[in-house]
Amino acid sequence: MPAPPTATADEIRDVNTRYHDGAAPGYDAKWGIDYGEVGRDQVLGKVRKALGTTEIPTFGRSVEIGAGTGYFSLNLLQAGVVREAVCTDISPGMLAALEANARRLGLAVETAACDAEALPFDEQSFDLVLGHAVLHHLPDLRAAFGEFRRVLRPGATVLFAGEPSRYGDRLAAFPKRAATAVAPLWRAALRAGPAANGSADGGAANHELEGSVDVHAFTPEALSAAARAAGFTGVRVRGEELLANWFGWANRALEATADPDEVPWAWKVYAFRGYLALQKLDSRLLEPRLPPAIFYNLMLSGRRPG
Repeated sequence: MPAPPTATADEIRDVNTRYHDGAAPGYDAKWGIDYGEVGRDQVLGKVRKALGTTEIPTFGRSVEIGAGTGYFSLNLLQAGVVREAVCTDISPGMLAALEANARRLGLAVETAACDAEALPFDEQSFDLVLGHAVLHHLPDLRAAFGEFRRVLRPGATVLFAGEPSRYGDRLAAFPKRAATAVAPLWRAALRAGPAANGSADGGAANHELEGSVDVHAFTPEALSAAARAAGFTGVRVRGEELLANWFGWANRALEATADPDEVPWAWKVYAFRGYLALQKLDSRLLEPRLPPAIFYNLMLSGRRPG
């Protein structure tokens, strides 16, 4: 659900801060975020797709926008793709979770709680600006992309993944609705009780904010235009996940209705392995052949001239 059309930029930022602060403690568990081999493979695969290359270059200093609990930056640090990482987020709660993950993994990372549209960094101070599932939360994309260009060194890279496609999001609504309709039968079959309201995202009060945190769903043309308008060159947009997305959202819609402690482990294994299998099918068969607009996720890359 998008933010109300009457919401101001400050209201959108405030809601995003409060929502993500509340969601932070359970965020990794809710979304199955991993910092081991599986997580690194996922992140590296997305970076390869976004850049359109099989060989990922090494970046000296990166800054992640909306870093959340560290999924991208921490996995890229572990893989040696970035040497020095700075992680930003509007949510101090998310950054606290990220710092805890970094300590557990033995990684050094700098964090800054800030607005993506007013980054507290010097000009030309990074080799890579990146983000995952963040642009659709930003009320002023023009200002944000201007900041991304400002802090990048000449010739440096901008890369974003996991941005919702306008048409892909509409298509994903069908498996979500179907799953919600059959959820009572699914819970009965698994002998799982119903979930408390908002149990998966920080409690009932936080749950009420969920419909106001998203601002955009993109067409490939609109996402590309936002980067080009800021002066980026070599801009490319690719779609990712179709069957895997339908499968994943259907399962998430089912699981959201159940007490998470009562969902059998065998179901979780089935959902995880099924998602990975369909993700591979999407990547090998559908993504190279179908237009980006129909996929759920869009990814973008480009370079600052120079």
